[in-house]
Amino acid sequence: MNSLNRIFKQVESVSQKTKTPAYVVGGFIRDFLLGRELKKDIDFVVVGSGLEFAKQFDELLRQTGSLVEFPDFDTARYIMKLDNDTEHGEDIVLEFAGARTEKYDPGSRKPKVEQTTLEEDLARRDFTVNAMAVPVAVFASAASITLAKLKKEIKDPFEGQKDLKNKILRTPLDPNKTFIDDPLRMMRAMRFAAQLDFAIDAKTLESIHANRERLKIISAERIQEELFKMMACPKPSIALVLMWQTHVMDLVLPEVSKLEGVEDVYGHQHKDNLVHTFKVVDNVAQRSQKSLLRLAGLFHDIGKPATKKLMPKIGWTFHQHEHVGKKMVYGICRRLRFSKHDTDYLAKLVRWHMQPISLMDDGITDSAVRRLVVNLGEELEDLLILGRSDITSGNPYKKEKRLKNYDHLERKIVEVLEKDKLKAFQSPVRGEEIMKLAGLRPGPTVGEIKEAIEEAILDGVIPNDYEAAKTYFFTIKDKYLNNASDWEKTK
Repeated sequence: MNSLNRIFKQVESVSQKTKTPAYVVGGFIRDFLLGRELKKDIDFVVVGSGLEFAKQFDELLRQTGSLVEFPDFDTARYIMKLDNDTEHGEDIVLEFAGARTEKYDPGSRKPKVEQTTLEEDLARRDFTVNAMAVPVAVFASAASITLAKLKKEIKDPFEGQKDLKNKILRTPLDPNKTFIDDPLRMMRAMRFAAQLDFAIDAKTLESIHANRERLKIISAERIQEELFKMMACPKPSIALVLMWQTHVMDLVLPEVSKLEGVEDVYGHQHKDNLVHTFKVVDNVAQRSQKSLLRLAGLFHDIGKPATKKLMPKIGWTFHQHEHVGKKMVYGICRRLRFSKHDTDYLAKLVRWHMQPISLMDDGITDSAVRRLVVNLGEELEDLLILGRSDITSGNPYKKEKRLKNYDHLERKIVEVLEKDKLKAFQSPVRGEEIMKLAGLRPGPTVGEIKEAIEEAILDGVIPNDYEAAKTYFFTIKDKYLNNASDWEKTK
């Protein structure tokens, strides 16, 4: 904490120079009291102008960081590098805000801001565990701070420490006011529950259900951001279950809500796909830190409700649900403003998530493995994680067998990769050479020949090397030339 201590000393220096009281607030205090790893972002509240205080801080550090100003809110963000003695000189983000009240128009999240006291500023915060403040001088006075000393100096008007001890999330004021003013706090409550493994107190939870429609005024980008933060939690299902219980899921991801339920027809039942999905997300979380991969776990079965069918002598089926799910992913991602990269990634994993199971059922042939490797490319490893995580059977023997099948598939993939050199796969005979050897102009026939060579490699007809591909080209070219248009043929 040596580097952070220097920052606190610098903030305290500005506080003394400007005669402006400054406090550390929010998540830094909460995590300090919980003994959690301290984040590299710190919120400061000053009893005065937060923007002017930040400018003074910037001058003190001689503009060694980057100052971003938000004059409408009397706040500023200061981004700087920590010293190299703490995790390779990573960025630290300092937020400076003047103590303020916020009055909201019912149809907007943009408040009217007025300066106020520290106590009133703490009252407007989201949860009591984030509504505590400690004078910055306490952190500046020594390189290490004891909990006993911090507790003597802490400003805690809403009993945040008590709620921390009881692992409860509660709003400082009436939750209806808190959530009507800033509806995103409803999703933050569920995210904090998963992040901290806390419960949400009954009154606050009831208020989320009652005010959930207010989320419609929140931008898609902010909703997306909270979803990613939920996915980053150690056990994302805590947040997901709360979203479902409060019907927030119906508003944000109705496609996921529709997975809920078990239909029974003449004694034929299927598993509850919502419960299964939440288990899959947690399974992925145990195997990968990637929030996007965990989100793929949330979406992987969304095509099932539309494809559910009871087949005589077979039972419930969900044929082609991966293809339907892929289309639905594109719709979700458009609605929530996902990037093209993230959209394509999610759609790809949803589309192919059944493929490893199909390979195992049909027998794991070299040809099938080649196609899996080529179709998935860089996402193959993530697909296998998703596939393993999709095994939620309560039968330990069945579960062990399925996991062993994945072990066998992964060994087979390694063998095929080593033998066939399939990384970044494409025809060894390129389009330019095909045109030259066949006397063709650019056109569909060139692509058809190239694809035929690639198919021969994937089917194991020829090895993945240049000489074999070129020899094969000469055996098939006449068939394609006979069907080529006159325009494609050079004179």
